[in-house]
Amino acid sequence: MTVACPDCGTAEELPQSPHGLILCRSCGNVLERTAGRSLDAALAFAASTFILLAAANFLPLLSVSMAGAPRDSVLFSGTATLWRQGWVLLAIGIAACGIVLPLLRFALLTATLGAIRLGQRPAWLGPAFAWAVALELWAMPDVLLIGFAIGYTRVIAFLPTEIGAGGWCFIIAALLSMVAGAVLDRQRVWRAIGAAPVLPATGAFLSCTVCGLALPLAQERARCPRCRTRLAARKPDALTRTAALAIAGYILYVPANLYPMTILLRLGDPQSHTILDGIDELIDARLWPLAIVVFTTSISIPLLKLVGLTWLLFSVRHAAPGSLVIRTKLHRFIDAIGRWSMIDVFTISIFAPLMQFGQLATVQAGAGAVAFLAVVVLTMFASRAFEPRLMWDAAAEAKG
Repeated sequence: MTVACPDCGTAEELPQSPHGLILCRSCGNVLERTAGRSLDAALAFAASTFILLAAANFLPLLSVSMAGAPRDSVLFSGTATLWRQGWVLLAIGIAACGIVLPLLRFALLTATLGAIRLGQRPAWLGPAFAWAVALELWAMPDVLLIGFAIGYTRVIAFLPTEIGAGGWCFIIAALLSMVAGAVLDRQRVWRAIGAAPVLPATGAFLSCTVCGLALPLAQERARCPRCRTRLAARKPDALTRTAALAIAGYILYVPANLYPMTILLRLGDPQSHTILDGIDELIDARLWPLAIVVFTTSISIPLLKLVGLTWLLFSVRHAAPGSLVIRTKLHRFIDAIGRWSMIDVFTISIFAPLMQFGQLATVQAGAGAVAFLAVVVLTMFASRAFEPRLMWDAAAEAKG
């Protein structure tokens, strides 16, 4: 069975029943990992995650009391609060990544793995699993879990706070979501959906960037027979789109750090808090681990992603021949780590709805939160728009 590495384009012959860890011989990308993988376990964890996430949307998440006035929140309370405050894009982004897309991803995973387990191969199976794989980047219950922890510590610093049944459902669901991803053998699922065709001994080929299926180059612009994705030898306009998104990210990075993420109105007195102010509060509360997490995900990672993407774009433009493996691994790292910058935005959605006590104390989102969300989303799109195989193409052309 022939698969092509999505990062460097190298074709690899995999055995019909792979075992252990199989790496790309050119860039070291993981093509197959079977150890600790199980379709039955993945199905069980995916279904459990979906059920618990659904329950977490209706049961109480957190409960507080101030001056005898109790207040409860559910998972979508943060979205509703931000919407009422006029931060519509912020509310939509949080609802999508924290609530809607996780439910959709694990519903699709449950459906596709369940169909395979029952021996069914409906026409929707490939596209559904392709969507489940694509949504892994954008469905963020694991990231929201860290935001939940930080939001909880910020609320409990002011008010007695209890975790409700919905909160415990969400905590367990977020942990199970990580286990579900860890035990899922994607290539085994793709093989169950559709076998790979036999390629001719000679001739150029292309690979589907979703399922890794290697196909003759003549099928470019057709649909992948396994996942129905539009086939292309290389992503169209990859460098232009990546550069445009990165430039927009650089521009918004400054206001994201200068403008307040939240504004606390206490007895009518506004107190603005930027990302650095939030880090200082965590340090003052001696929550050093959380302070380090916030600094890393909110300050360091967005900037390092932008600088890293700039270097990758520069290397393609100037056909840099060296450090190909390092640059390819850097792109994989940038692509994987970017979603964790959503922690600060999710933190607001957790503690803001609980701090709505009229003139006594009210928390509002600030302009910095919208700019920061835009930076995170733009850099995630930029990383996905970049085509790492262009680095290998440019290096090969430079060698002649």
